[in-house]
Amino acid sequence: MSFDPASLPDDIAALKQIIQGLQQTLTFANTRIAKLEAQIHKLRRLQFGRSSEKRAAELEQLQLALEEAEAERAMLVAAMPPLVRDIIEAKPARRPLPEHLPREEVHHEAPCACPACGGDLRPIGTAVTETLEYVPGQFKVIRHSRDKLSCRACDTVVEAPVPDHAISRGRAGAALLSHLLVSKYADHLPLYRQAEIYARAGVELETSTLSGWVGASEEALRPLTEALKAEVMASETLHGDDTTVPVLSPGLGRTRTGRLWVYVRDERPHGGARPPAAIYFYSPDRKAERPMSHLASFAGILHADGYTGYNGLFRAERIMEAACWAHARRYFFDEHAQTGSAIAKAALDRIAQLYAIEAQIRGQPPDERRRIRQSSSRPILEDFAAWSEATLTTLSSKSDLAGAFRYVRNRWAALTRYIDDGRIEIDNNAAERALRGVVLGRKNYLFAGSDRGGERAAAIYSLIETAKLNGVDPQAWLTDVLSRIASHPAKRIADLLPWNWHPAEQKVAA
Repeated sequence: MSFDPASLPDDIAALKQIIQGLQQTLTFANTRIAKLEAQIHKLRRLQFGRSSEKRAAELEQLQLALEEAEAERAMLVAAMPPLVRDIIEAKPARRPLPEHLPREEVHHEAPCACPACGGDLRPIGTAVTETLEYVPGQFKVIRHSRDKLSCRACDTVVEAPVPDHAISRGRAGAALLSHLLVSKYADHLPLYRQAEIYARAGVELETSTLSGWVGASEEALRPLTEALKAEVMASETLHGDDTTVPVLSPGLGRTRTGRLWVYVRDERPHGGARPPAAIYFYSPDRKAERPMSHLASFAGILHADGYTGYNGLFRAERIMEAACWAHARRYFFDEHAQTGSAIAKAALDRIAQLYAIEAQIRGQPPDERRRIRQSSSRPILEDFAAWSEATLTTLSSKSDLAGAFRYVRNRWAALTRYIDDGRIEIDNNAAERALRGVVLGRKNYLFAGSDRGGERAAAIYSLIETAKLNGVDPQAWLTDVLSRIASHPAKRIADLLPWNWHPAEQKVAA
């Protein structure tokens, strides 16, 4: 949710109604957070008695749910206009930053003349703002000291402007925020575990604080995520896939199954000019309407598995299906691994010949790839089709091996489409690779805390995976972007995408 000040009504009564609605929303969020905190406190007290794996798992679920609730609240507050935010929410009381941390001074020069009347300025003091920052392996505090001057002629007080922060009212530096995001979504460390790590370094940070920083960071990065989505959906070819994500059901003590979807553009195998990119979406289910919504603006070729939810897209003829030989191969591989079937081995050998040709033409232009596929791959495919039909007549219709052959036969047109178009890949492995991190994280942190947490994860996964696809260090990139995005022109947001990105210090040097 975001607010455009120009869209707000001029009528005072209408403004009061908007503020009252926001206050109610924040009250609901605060009540939910308080309830979760009470549940966690109760479980921790119970742990002093007889502990159990079930109780520990429930406590971990509640901690993750609390993280998501606090991040969502922070995101709501970050999207409010500053004046409305000041009315609704009082400034939080803050503990001083730890005195034992090293301090780094950054001095900001004030104007040379009074902006009000042009008169001479005299020094009257120094304003100091402290930011908690993180560099690999240690924390430090950066002291931004700003000269304060007063005009000798009119007593106007002037000081250097406060440096931009990625999140409003935040005391976290850009490097610390990027470290939080990468640790949570790339290294799969829940925030409460990160808080424990920071505590060992002598920095006590509540998980509520970390959750707020994550939620506010996502809101700050939203323009970049939207630009990335538009970029991906303007592609000619995409790879699509999805995977399950357990999602916590608050109060029920169990999880339900959500989905994370990914759409990847990767033109490197055919020497395309567009840089690789990935965009993720979250949904609470796997209904066909989900990919229909995700790909509403896409027209081109979609590499996909046999999920029937894509069929509506393919019937509309706006999107052409390219099926995956890796999926087809998997059925024969499983059969051979379980039974040692000679027929399954023969199918695997034929598919291996197709992949050997692909290895030779990887990176070549589309026309050259098509020419070689027509001369080398087509005969192998024609032989495979004839052999499959003859072999099927000798197998039991209920056998797994017959099912493997039927899978190939039912998708033959989509499986062989790649030999007629050099832009199409033989498989959908690009999307499967993009989901590996999600699967690893799922094993580590077990579940998402809420549907909104799933959406937040999808947004940050999109940014991190795209950076990795372009050979860019996600943490270095996010650090620089978070330090600049607050003042970066909206019409030039594409300049911050990983393939266009130049660190700020490089631009200064140039």
